[in-house]
Amino acid sequence: MLNNRNLEEKTYEEMMAEALLQIPLYSEEWTNYNPSDPGVTILENLTAFEALQQNYIYEITPAIQQKLLKLAGFEAVKGRCARVLLAAEGIREPLKIPANQKFMVGDLCFETNRSLELRPYHMTGVYGVQNGRQYDCSYLLDSEVQVPACIFGESPGAGDSVWFIMDEPPGAGEEISFYVTVADRYNRNPFVEKGNNTFADIRWECYTDQGFVELSVRDYTGCFLVSGEIRVRMPQIPAAPCEEAPGGGYVIRATLERADYDVRPRLTSISGFLFEIWQKETKAVCHTFNKVSAVNLLSDLLPQGYVTVFCKEEKGSSYRRYMPAGETEGTGRFYRETVEEDQSHTWRFDRRRFGYGPEKVRNAVKIVAYSEETMRRYFLGTVLGNDRQTIELPARHIVADNFCIIARRTGQDGGDIYDFVRPSRYGQEDLTYHLYEDEGKIIIEDPGDFIGADLYVGTLSTTRGKEGNVREGNVFHGVGISSSVVFFNPAEGTGGAFRETLEEVKKRFLQDLKRPYTAVTAEDYEKLVRETPQLCIHKVRAWMNRNRNMVSIAVKPGTDEEFPKLSEAYRTAIEKQLEDKRLLTTKIQIVSPVYTPVDVHGTIYVKRQYENSRELIEQAIRKEIDYIHSGKNFGEILKFDQVFHEIESLDCVEFIYELSLIPRNPSLARLVEADIVPVQNCLCYGGDIVLETGIYM
Repeated sequence: MLNNRNLEEKTYEEMMAEALLQIPLYSEEWTNYNPSDPGVTILENLTAFEALQQNYIYEITPAIQQKLLKLAGFEAVKGRCARVLLAAEGIREPLKIPANQKFMVGDLCFETNRSLELRPYHMTGVYGVQNGRQYDCSYLLDSEVQVPACIFGESPGAGDSVWFIMDEPPGAGEEISFYVTVADRYNRNPFVEKGNNTFADIRWECYTDQGFVELSVRDYTGCFLVSGEIRVRMPQIPAAPCEEAPGGGYVIRATLERADYDVRPRLTSISGFLFEIWQKETKAVCHTFNKVSAVNLLSDLLPQGYVTVFCKEEKGSSYRRYMPAGETEGTGRFYRETVEEDQSHTWRFDRRRFGYGPEKVRNAVKIVAYSEETMRRYFLGTVLGNDRQTIELPARHIVADNFCIIARRTGQDGGDIYDFVRPSRYGQEDLTYHLYEDEGKIIIEDPGDFIGADLYVGTLSTTRGKEGNVREGNVFHGVGISSSVVFFNPAEGTGGAFRETLEEVKKRFLQDLKRPYTAVTAEDYEKLVRETPQLCIHKVRAWMNRNRNMVSIAVKPGTDEEFPKLSEAYRTAIEKQLEDKRLLTTKIQIVSPVYTPVDVHGTIYVKRQYENSRELIEQAIRKEIDYIHSGKNFGEILKFDQVFHEIESLDCVEFIYELSLIPRNPSLARLVEADIVPVQNCLCYGGDIVLETGIYM
């Protein structure tokens, strides 16, 4: 329907022809049907008007398509800023980073969302502990050394642990973040449900004067199975040096409570401690404070000097604008501003002295800071009250979550009142508008009580979408920060995107139509099994056992083992994936793979100039027979003529005198004429290859 066109719709020529044919039915006197006749001219005009109306009626506009997609649960995803984790090297003393601090890589601008302090503590060692034995994995901290380390040993088990050693302790209650890179050789499906790990559970602890204390942790690595971030909240009890740690440093310990790994964790690097920045360029920013008589703010935009201050004087009221007091001692809406030693700004309000001040309520004070460029264009226009009034914004590709406008009206006392209005806010008296972030405009749907209000920029940031998803290993320049401190990103940027276009939403909708939510065909079952969260699935085949009304599914895990079997964890996860998607009366059987070697005997004549003919022939045979590593699937027939052709096509082969394929286990694969037919859950591989070669004379 999104691309539908009415098949009964007629062209202007068809409609005109029908009209001329109907004239005799209504008038016997009208006999001149030529274009020169005035009646025909009138008829042409009316027919053209009907054709235009018809096109309009049958047209499915983009707005209608969007609403149809919304009914189906598909809305355009808003644009997002790319997020990057930064590590800092060369910090010798605490370094304060203001909100909106800019970090540049090329011409891309990244910023912090809040002020923070970087402290000079570092991770100095990483040690695995297994059965009381320590082994050093500290080379993981060197990004230039890409040697994988099995941090829990070759056979991880409950009780094994990894110790992260620090030279200085993070502050009590502080959240720290580090990033681990996994030697990812497997196609593992994403971890969808947080806190539900199929393979392992880890207890995180920090050493204090009271011994090891458990920590609150957000682990995005699936217990070290995929590359990702680990965020650790330090305990309220201060960390203490641990004598058991090498060098007596401060320790964070990760201990396995359960270990049913399909693939042992192998890391190539660990980077810490990190802070986050976002790919955006802030043109105007609004900071909000609750229940305060004085506020302090450290922001990169403040030194430009374009700051406005607003306070809420009653609960539920609009805001009033406050001005700097200067030398004023009289009554009025004033504040006093001071710049502290750390370059932060403090605003103090004194209701007793000036008669006005912020009420101790939620969102009592708002500080709005502008860049010089935005200050020149911060006035947007006046609300006129007409239908769908369009107002252009001073930028395009706007970050929707960071946008609001300020509406100035006249209050009941005759003074100016201010409201901070976000997009798509609905209410009987509200100003309702939609933000078109990529085009850089707003359209007012309902002016509410704001007719005649002047609109100003409140918060405005721009982004460059996917460009912010930078590769790992870039060096970032901190604007205004000493060059002795080096910033780099150990992981690639993620999440950057512009708002979805209508065509992209339609494409996502069509893809969803093809996605199986109920398993009916063999392809449905195979696709659902391949998408089972957390698992590494290499091969899948489903088939129907009609006598038992059962669907059997053979699954080969993509793990370290040469001939892997299905573990209980895999069976449970796959059954959970299929349980609510199978037909009610259909039974499901998850089948472990079986393997059988295929022996080859042959007599082959080769060309004289090739000395390694036997090795080349054997390699070609093993490659063709190998179902385990190739794209051949369970139960696929091994064609004799394909093996014959592969050998015959080798440059070193003159001709094949004799060739035979023999399955070693007849119960798993049978010989049908010259071909080998495996059972449904069987994979073949090369067994004994006995070749006699000779030189053709």
